Amino acid sequence: MANILILYSTTDGHTLKICERLQYAIEQQGNRATLVSIDEAGQTNLQAFDTIVIGASIRYGRHSKAVTDFITRNTPLLDSKANAFFSVNIVARKPGRNQPDTNPYLRKFLRQIAWRPQALAVFAGKLDYPRYGFFDRMMIRFIMLMTHGPTDPTAVIEFTDWQQVEAFGRRLGELGRAN
Repeated sequence: MANILILYSTTDGHTLKICERLQYAIEQQGNRATLVSIDEAGQTNLQAFDTIVIGASIRYGRHSKAVTDFITRNTPLLDSKANAFFSVNIVARKPGRNQPDTNPYLRKFLRQIAWRPQALAVFAGKLDYPRYGFFDRMMIRFIMLMTHGPTDPTAVIEFTDWQQVEAFGRRLGELGRAN
């Protein structure tokens, strides 16, 4: 049985929902999975885990600074354990942008950090215009207009491929047991 930590950074809650599905898939294999917000990682005994997974959403083309700071501070620890990273973004809704080697946000992020995760994934996120504040709704509609995405201000669209999420969860469980 592997003891797996999933650290997450979420903007609107969808990355947490993905983490919960990963946790379910991991635990179905007889492993233990613990979810912790990246903001609470400092109060977590990272050494107690066999595997550390980090999941982060994108807003306006960037992952949270807290994610980058955590990785920078903990690269040697991450390298000493089984590890993985996944990104959640709307661009991944498009074929040709939904894999680690084709997603522009993940590729850019990996160029900015020294850590090289053993496993990578990209998941399409959720568009929830009614939930956004005025500024975010207008900015995201503008971005969607430029990228030929949905712009209806009442639209709520979940682009996530849940089978892909569960397959990655099973992979994480195997990664944890292999090390």
